[in-house]
Amino acid sequence: MERNDLNDLMVFAAVARERSFTRAAAILAMSPSALSHAMRGLEERLGVRLLARTTRSVSPTEAGERLLQSLNPAFADIESGLGALAEWRDNPSGTVRLTTFAYAAKMVLVPKLPAFLLANPEVRVEVNIDDSLTDIVAAGFDAGIRLGETVEKDMIAVRIGPDLRTVVVATPSYFEGIAPPQTPYDLDRHACIGYRLTTSGGLLPWEFEKNGKDIKIRTSGPLIANDGDLPLAAVRAGVGLGYIMEHDVAGDIASGALVQVLKDWCPSFPGFRLYHPSRRQSPPALRALIAALRYD
Repeated sequence: MERNDLNDLMVFAAVARERSFTRAAAILAMSPSALSHAMRGLEERLGVRLLARTTRSVSPTEAGERLLQSLNPAFADIESGLGALAEWRDNPSGTVRLTTFAYAAKMVLVPKLPAFLLANPEVRVEVNIDDSLTDIVAAGFDAGIRLGETVEKDMIAVRIGPDLRTVVVATPSYFEGIAPPQTPYDLDRHACIGYRLTTSGGLLPWEFEKNGKDIKIRTSGPLIANDGDLPLAAVRAGVGLGYIMEHDVAGDIASGALVQVLKDWCPSFPGFRLYHPSRRQSPPALRALIAALRYD
């Protein structure tokens, strides 16, 4: 294989993963025009079209997708080998690519990541915020952060946060005109603030459990949003009942600004886990990040 072929394959993998010449150029520290030139040369040498381009989007063709799937493990092994060289240095170094969702980033990374970066100046962390369940191996990520119950069994999972709980709350004024629900089945008589999932587009069901019985309730009400701040603002204003993370309303409940209902139906569940593949040794930079985020 020619050296140019290897460089151009790295360009292709970056553009295909990011679905953007601009974002890939930022990652590779190259200009978008240089990436476009490299891609044209690679496709001409291979005699196969690898990327489908429009004025608004870039995506791999069927042939390109097949090539990407074969390249990802190879590049991961190369990065792992280069990362292992940091074992010979005093300080961890290299890039850690993470995928997570917005709430986990706010709860785990915002409080801890800046201090980690200051303490490890040779480590670069790239965070991709995505509410979907990303295949970290296929997408070329070193690790992901998700709720414990959604992590695949073949991954190494590290606890980086406490158990969580979702609670049902409303203002005292809301309950002046209607009796609080005694069971989840009473929610059909209430104005419930809904959350629309950004990945599937479906409404988030309200999940409950009691005495080993799991219940999912489809609610309805005056507001549906795919952002957590709007539902919380509506609940605090007295618009209706909200299904909200306990951490976000603990102060409101303690002060009496919000009233919690259906307490017995809202058990805790496993919190955030950082997970990574078990098929290869973790690079030193990732191990350092895990140590900084670990929750005991």
